[in-house]
Amino acid sequence: MRRPGTRKDQVRCGRSSSRRSGMVLLLVLVVVVALSFSAYTFTVIMRTEQEAAQMTGRRIQSRYLVDSGVDTIRLYLSQTDTLIEESGGTYDNPTQFQALTVYSNPEGAESGQVSVVSPALDDQGSLAGFRFGLVDESSKLNLNILPQIDTLMLDGGRTLLMALPAMTEEVADAIMDWIDSDTEARDYGAEDGYYTSLEPPYTAKNGPLESIEELLLVRGVTPELLFGLDDNHNGILDDSESAAAGERGLEPDMALGWANYMTLWSAERNYNDEGLPRIDLNQEDLEVLYEELSAVFNAEWANFIVAMRQNGPFLGDEESEGGGLPGTLDLDQPASYSFDQVLDLVDARVEVTYVDADEPVILESPFRTQTLGLVFPLLLPNVTTVASDTIPGRININQCTRSMLLGIPGMDEATADEIISRRDIVYDGSDPNRGLETWILVERIVDLETMRQLLPFVNVGGDVYKGELVGYFEDGVASSRAEVVIDRTEAFPRIVFWRDKSHLPLGYQLETLGLNFQATQ
Repeated sequence: MRRPGTRKDQVRCGRSSSRRSGMVLLLVLVVVVALSFSAYTFTVIMRTEQEAAQMTGRRIQSRYLVDSGVDTIRLYLSQTDTLIEESGGTYDNPTQFQALTVYSNPEGAESGQVSVVSPALDDQGSLAGFRFGLVDESSKLNLNILPQIDTLMLDGGRTLLMALPAMTEEVADAIMDWIDSDTEARDYGAEDGYYTSLEPPYTAKNGPLESIEELLLVRGVTPELLFGLDDNHNGILDDSESAAAGERGLEPDMALGWANYMTLWSAERNYNDEGLPRIDLNQEDLEVLYEELSAVFNAEWANFIVAMRQNGPFLGDEESEGGGLPGTLDLDQPASYSFDQVLDLVDARVEVTYVDADEPVILESPFRTQTLGLVFPLLLPNVTTVASDTIPGRININQCTRSMLLGIPGMDEATADEIISRRDIVYDGSDPNRGLETWILVERIVDLETMRQLLPFVNVGGDVYKGELVGYFEDGVASSRAEVVIDRTEAFPRIVFWRDKSHLPLGYQLETLGLNFQATQ
């Protein structure tokens, strides 16, 4: 038996104490490491949260960039046509629509800008890159006025739809059945009997469309037909989209689908160059009509127009007495004739009995075919036969595609090709007749009778525009996109459609959209 307190016991106690110290040190190291990792994790999380908050803030700011761009466009479109033309117009104008600085940072990289981008199409409707400008909605087919076209000509709506590439009679009639007010199916169309048999069932709208996407509910309309292969809806085909187009054998004029040819909003102002309502030739009070005409035109013109309202065109063979003078009209005599269009005045004759005259005289129109180039720039901007502030749905023959031209009633291939070869995409104001849809008559591309057929359906520019706005920061941190339709038929342009596209890929290189000088140094 050992005695306590020997040397071996002391050694044993020392070893136990050393082990305890080692364990404590290890535990301390573990705790320090754990705390360090916790602190690091906390720091990373906070840094991530900070970056997320900054990203969210930048995304919100990028939407404000788009908002600012919209207001800039509205202000630009509030100018007169002359000022807009002098500023470069709306079609392709990088000065007014590319890389507009909204927010400027002294360091440059965080500067915020907005660009307005639109697809550039060739005469055949094939994609030819893009441009910085707006789309004139009158260069497209307005679907919501097609039922009205049917009242002017048999199956007129179907005829216009058949002008679109890859369109079939079955789909055209199905679209017409969807937007007309009746429930009777057309020859190749579909009404409730078809749609209620689907799963889930639904009924035809039988009314105007509110968005182009509604057409996806129509029998035969597929996403590819409606939107082509433009998956991110930016108006151009990216590399992957172009490759897909080649693989599927999609025709070039269908790269962006039917949506590229369709609109719901096209319209034009029924005002003169000074912003005043045009004179309604069919108004009931002939005394007021005579006064309004006399304030703008000479007495001969006013005299002839009112005389024609009172008596209608003279169709006999008797000799004319020249122009609309001399003589005084009895303005208490009521109207017996209404103009279908302003061209009814051209080459017309009228038989009239003046006040205090015993015998009628036959007057020849002062608006002769030989002098139309001189009289139209004064006559057409100031008079109308449409009793409305706006004229909806006419097609811009200076910018629409060849297929759209061929769909216009009264148009043939030779005429369409001649118009394309001689038209100006953008009106520069040098020739006043080129600012009127009748330029094709003045330049003898069509005759008077053909122009009468075309006139209810054509113009050379509307007053409703669409733009793809991209708001972005030059460091590429955040961006936003929106599709906006702006109507300038009223005193101040208003937004009639807005679609946020920020959830879709940007689809543009920042260098392409435009970077300011400071940020590129």
